[in-house]
Amino acid sequence: MPTHRRQDSGEEPIPTEPAPETRNPPSEPDPQVLSPPPQDLPRGSLSQNQSDQGARAVNVAPALSRNPSSCSTSSNAKPHHEYLTAHAQPPDQPSPPATCPDSAPDKTPVEPPVTKATLSELDVQKIVHNPKLRHDINFDPELHFRPNLDGEKGKKKQDKANQFWTALLKQLTLFVTDRDSFHVRYGHGDWCLPSLLRAVREIIETLVPQRDRELLNEGLNVDLLMQQFDRGVADLEKLALWLASVLKLHCAPMRDEWVDDMYQELSEGNRSNNITELVKGMRSLLSVLEAMKLDVANHQIRCLRPVLIEDTVSFEQRYFVKKIELRKLTVAPSRMWYRAAQDHAERLYAESGMPHLQAFGETAVFFDALSRLVLPSTSLKAIPPTFIFDEDRMLKLRSDMHDSICLEICMRKYEDLDRLSRVTQMCRGTTPSYVSDEPRTSSRLSGEFNFMAPISSRPSSFAESDRGSNFSSPRTSGTFFSQPAADPADSRSRASELYNSLVALLQTAPPTTSPSQRWRSLVGPMALQILRYANAPSSLPLAGFETQLAGFLGDATCELFCEVEDQFQQKLLADLAKRVSEFRNISGVALFSVATSARASSRPRDQSQRSSGMFGDAAAAPREPREEAGVEDMAVRLAHLGTLHWRVWAPLAYEGDIEGEINTLQSGAHGVV
Repeated sequence: MPTHRRQDSGEEPIPTEPAPETRNPPSEPDPQVLSPPPQDLPRGSLSQNQSDQGARAVNVAPALSRNPSSCSTSSNAKPHHEYLTAHAQPPDQPSPPATCPDSAPDKTPVEPPVTKATLSELDVQKIVHNPKLRHDINFDPELHFRPNLDGEKGKKKQDKANQFWTALLKQLTLFVTDRDSFHVRYGHGDWCLPSLLRAVREIIETLVPQRDRELLNEGLNVDLLMQQFDRGVADLEKLALWLASVLKLHCAPMRDEWVDDMYQELSEGNRSNNITELVKGMRSLLSVLEAMKLDVANHQIRCLRPVLIEDTVSFEQRYFVKKIELRKLTVAPSRMWYRAAQDHAERLYAESGMPHLQAFGETAVFFDALSRLVLPSTSLKAIPPTFIFDEDRMLKLRSDMHDSICLEICMRKYEDLDRLSRVTQMCRGTTPSYVSDEPRTSSRLSGEFNFMAPISSRPSSFAESDRGSNFSSPRTSGTFFSQPAADPADSRSRASELYNSLVALLQTAPPTTSPSQRWRSLVGPMALQILRYANAPSSLPLAGFETQLAGFLGDATCELFCEVEDQFQQKLLADLAKRVSEFRNISGVALFSVATSARASSRPRDQSQRSSGMFGDAAAAPREPREEAGVEDMAVRLAHLGTLHWRVWAPLAYEGDIEGEINTLQSGAHGVV
């Protein structure tokens, strides 16, 4: 999940066509045809059905006993959705399942927390017919399923699981301590253990080939096992050994250690009559089966990816036309947005001509509007409904741009203060501390200020700036002193250090609902860090500078913010044109391959260097982090998103009007009737 989080659209109508279209469409997609079998799949045959093949995938979802809430997903999961997609995590051995609580629930749950029904959305047919997943698979090469443990939905799911295992523990304890009372209460067979064993059998049936399912009647005959259990002759250690052998035969080798732990827990609990250990082993068994089913689904995603990507445009057009016919989607706002973009471009570029027209071709107006749509000053309500599957990606782009712009504003205020510091030092006839050969008594990163001695007042030229602020830029006010010469290398080094420290501060910010809220919480630390690096005079009040900085960072309509944002948009548009000219005429699979590889190559080596300062020479290589500002990565992401979006929606909403055609046909049909 998630970076950005997948939201399921399973409740929406889907096209009547059952599967993605290929040159030679099979009756059911065959992963073996689509990709060679991975080298580390399990020991079973590779010639079985898809479930058998997929069960042995690697590089899969995070360990189930770990809480995956740290993934880049949000907590607003739809109630019916049991599994999410997220970015890949390195597979690791899960910690042992938690033991059951002591208190019994008021109402005993009989259904296990994981069943064939809860895992059904991982079936290949559900994957193939999931429009949101099929769209997301175009953008994330590491997309995979993981359990949904996020938010309130995840908490309820975990509570329900704990209730089941607590109930099982108490029922087994009652069976051992008071057999008569147990038979009175559960003699009809409606209790947790038989329900669990049936769920285990049903899940295993989906994971093994057809010929092996007959063995389940011998090793996992639930009715026979329960009769043996009632008479006290059930051999749970033998059952555990049989289950371990079956699972090891059909699971990925990376799951072997987990299976061994499950067997040890069950056998040890059986030998020592430790009911808690037995329940712990059963919990591990169910978790292993869930992991194997996730392995199947994730392997199927990797195998089906080329077919699903290549069929994206055709599938989504059928899907959205169906939604338009059923009045569940309207493209009228999107058509109005595109028409308004055309009018805006005609007015804005009437004299100078639209930039990068040759690179964009017929999509020039669309990408010009799209680049403005993801700017921080644009209203959230402005995103047209045709971007229904891309809202999360666009909001992430907008958030990254907001960070870039705010960091650039911080660097500009630092440059202003740095000039002021040097001019002040010149007036006093002293050498600035940052160009002195004398050793410094403290670091700029320390908590101690080592500013120069206070001065009585600041030059009047700075106090009477055009913005009426004591902290305004010297570039906009009269200057009566020539600025002293400073070592350019030292100045660049200090600016680079400050930039990296500001990005580090940005990464420490807690998650918030909006970029503006995040930056309001960062104003104080950012202002303090800027003053430290600028060697600002001690007469400069921190509170005043912090207030001014907060005004610039917290108001997307202020002059400075708009100025930086406009320059950012122009720089983004230039990089976007290069990418669109590269992407516009290639196939879907080639687009996915080029865009995802370009993103990987455009990321700086230090992942913290992801934003701000976008005004360096585009032809210079390599550019400094501040000059790059993550613009290249953003341009790749936006070009990929926009190219795919245009292919789907241009004939439906922008160049054509499918909604109008459908309305006309439906009106005519009603008239005939």
